[in-house]
Amino acid sequence: MRVAVAGAGAFGRNHLRVYRELETAGLGVALVAAVEPNPARAAETAAKYAIPVFSSPDELLAADLKLDAATVAVPTVHHHAVASVLLDGGLDLLVEKPLAATLAQADELLVLADKGKRILQPGHLERFNPAVLAVEPQLHRPMFFESHRLSIFTPRALDVDVVLDLMIHDLDIVLTFANSPVREVRAVGLPILSPKVDIANVRVEFESGCVANFTASRVSTERVRKLRFFEPRQYVSIDYARQDLLVIRLDAGAGGSLPPEIAAAIAAGKADPALLAKLATAGAAGPAPGLSFVKPEVTPGEPLRLEILSFLGAVRTRREPRVTARQGRNALALALEIQASMAAHAHRAGLDDFFMPGA
Repeated sequence: MRVAVAGAGAFGRNHLRVYRELETAGLGVALVAAVEPNPARAAETAAKYAIPVFSSPDELLAADLKLDAATVAVPTVHHHAVASVLLDGGLDLLVEKPLAATLAQADELLVLADKGKRILQPGHLERFNPAVLAVEPQLHRPMFFESHRLSIFTPRALDVDVVLDLMIHDLDIVLTFANSPVREVRAVGLPILSPKVDIANVRVEFESGCVANFTASRVSTERVRKLRFFEPRQYVSIDYARQDLLVIRLDAGAGGSLPPEIAAAIAAGKADPALLAKLATAGAAGPAPGLSFVKPEVTPGEPLRLEILSFLGAVRTRREPRVTARQGRNALALALEIQASMAAHAHRAGLDDFFMPGA
């Protein structure tokens, strides 16, 4: 399978690396070209991978390299322009998140992919995190989510705000796990070191009654990637960075008993996270009475490698990707609704001066 990568910037470099690693491992893929308009990055990519590097997707297609598929890892504002040309050229695509900058652009890409019977997979990387893959069999009926995604500030991806840059990973996962239409969104966000929102807090309520709280920051002093969720009689904690998974269950056979109000809260999926964390580290005496602690087996792996392998599998078999274009579109729709809620809050709070024109 002959592939190319459009965009050799911060994350495009990782796609280039993984494709070449898969090629070297003899896994039936060949990295044959790249697209990069920046002359310095283009020269660096051509030298490192010994492949032709073109300045535009039109030039790539005109070279007639018998391509099968491509990754689109250009800045978000250019996703639609680049992906539409490559879809029209007959290529299957893995498009980095978010799928597009607007819903109209995303819808156009879905139509193009459907018309040409092309695979269009959005790059929601955390869906391939080994901890997420391991937790899916544990899902029953999630009713409350808490997500924290914090990063140290870098000049990367400043063409979008923190919602489209970081939070969208968690929006996609919670939408998938909750499996319910969104009922209400309330959001607060502020720009700190860039013209766009750098820190945001969001509450989403679903029609099912499930509630999710999201916090995302790209101006933190630490790096945190965690998701916790509660189900009837069960609490699940995921650490994306460590690829770690912990499941705490209310279990009458675990020895002893919990106070009735705590047991009732866990059974209803409404237990306080701080309390559960305290119970989970009860000390030398072992687990708190009435709770069982399970660490499901997690098979380590690089999420990007797993994502690309899944994409290539969909291309080969013509099956629906694990992350569909429609799911990418839904995550974008929620992200844009959050942006609108943040803007409305800023106006109500008299914070318009914090936002630069056009941000």
